Amino acid sequence: MAARLRLVSPIGMSSDGEPLMELIDPRTGAVRGTRLPAREAEVAGAVAAARSARAGWAALTPRERQRRLGALAELVERHADDYVAAECAGTGKPAAEAAGEVAEVADLFRFYGGAARAATAPAAGDYLAGHQSWVRWEPVGVVAAVVPWNYPLLMAGWRCAPALAAGNPVLLKPAETTPDSALLLAAHAEQALGAGVLTVLPGDRETGRLLVGAGCDLIAFTGSPAGGADVAARAGLTPVSLELGGNSPVLVLPDAPADTWEQLAAACTYNAGQSCAAPARVIVLDEAYEAAVAALAAAMAGRRAGRDFGPLNNPDQAARYDRIVASSGAKAVHTAPGRSDGLWRPATVLAELPDGDPAVVEEVFGPLLTVQRAATLDAAVALAESVPQALAASVWTRDLPTGLALTDRLSAGEVWLNCHLAQSAELPHSGRRSSGAGTDLSVLALREYQRPKTVTARLL
Repeated sequence: MAARLRLVSPIGMSSDGEPLMELIDPRTGAVRGTRLPAREAEVAGAVAAARSARAGWAALTPRERQRRLGALAELVERHADDYVAAECAGTGKPAAEAAGEVAEVADLFRFYGGAARAATAPAAGDYLAGHQSWVRWEPVGVVAAVVPWNYPLLMAGWRCAPALAAGNPVLLKPAETTPDSALLLAAHAEQALGAGVLTVLPGDRETGRLLVGAGCDLIAFTGSPAGGADVAARAGLTPVSLELGGNSPVLVLPDAPADTWEQLAAACTYNAGQSCAAPARVIVLDEAYEAAVAALAAAMAGRRAGRDFGPLNNPDQAARYDRIVASSGAKAVHTAPGRSDGLWRPATVLAELPDGDPAVVEEVFGPLLTVQRAATLDAAVALAESVPQALAASVWTRDLPTGLALTDRLSAGEVWLNCHLAQSAELPHSGRRSSGAGTDLSVLALREYQRPKTVTARLL
C-alpha cells in the first residue's frame, strides 16, 4: 500500500484499469503527469494504520512530540529546494513565494511542538465540597485533513502541525491538482515521526468522500463553501473544523497612507489572488472615489503576471474566473497587460459595479479588485457586511482611533489596520458566517484537535 500511496511515479499508468488523475502545469496548461487516486482499499488501510499508531503517538510526552516535530521541520528546511520545486510544479507560483511558504511550514511545526508543552486548562481545585477536580486535554483521535490547491504545503502545515502536536495521527488528503509537496512531506514525516502518524492519500473528490466516511474522529476541511457543506452533511455527528473562504472588504478612507494602493495591489496579486483572505472589495467614500480608482488601477498595472505573480491553478478555476469577469456589469474595467499562454490572468480592477454584481457577491479567487462607493462610513460598513463571507477585512486610515473603531464594527475573524495578509503562527485565523467554523493558527488551534475530560475524585 505504501508504494501506491507515496511512491507512485508522477507519470504512470494504472495496471488495474483505475482512471488516472491528470496533473496540469498551470504555467503552460499542458499535462505534466498522472497520479493514481487512492480508493476504498487505500483509505481503509490508511485509517487502520493511523489507528495502530494512535496510542503510541498520543502516549509520547509533549517534549518528545516537540522533538520529533522539530526533526520534521529540519527535514523540510534541509530539502527546501525540493519542496519549492514541488510547489511550483503544482501551482506555478514564483519560486520566491514558494520558498517563503516552505519556511513558514517549518516554523509551524516548531511552533506547535512548543505550544503543546504549554497547554492550559482550568486550574485543579475543590469545586465541590469534599471533592478534588481537574481537567485533562486529550487528543481527539484520528484526524482527516482535506486541504485545497491554493497553498498545498502551507495549508497542510496549518492543519497537520497542531493536530500532530496535540497527539493525533493525521490522514492528509491534498487537492487533486497539487499532491506533490504533500507526498514529499509524508515521506519526511515517516522518517521523523514514525509509521502511520502522517499519511497522505492523493486523490480526487471521491477519495475525499471516502475519507470523510471512513470513521475518523474529526474532519478538518479547508476549501469552498459548497465543499464544506458536503463534508458537514457526510460527517454526521463526527466533529468538523471548516475554513470555507472569504470575500474580504477593504475600507479605504480619504486620509489613507500614501502606500495604500501599492500595498493592496501586492496583497491582491500574491499567489495570483488565490488566497481566502486576499483583499477583494475596495470600498471608498464618494468624494474620493474617482481618485481611488485611478490610483488603484495604476498600482495594479505595475503588477505583471509571470513576473510578480503566477497563474491560476487549474482550468476549472480559470473558467470560473473568466465567467465572473465576463458577467460583471462594471462600467469601467482596468486591466494590466497579461500573458496569453497557460492559465495566467492579468491584474484587474472593476469599478462602477451594480448592486449584486457577481464580482462583488462571489469570491473571485484571482488577481482582481472591485471598487465600490459609499456615501458615509456607516454605508461603507454596511457594504462590507453585505456578503455571506466573514473571514478577513482591512481598514486604511491615518486616523487610528477611527480605524480601530471600524475594526470593531467589522465581523470578520481577522481584521487588519493599514496592512493586509499580515499573519503569524501566534495569531488565530478563523471565519464567521459562511466562512466556516473553527480556528487555524495560534495556540487556540490546538483546541480544534483536543477534547476536555473532567476528572473529579471524592476525598476519602
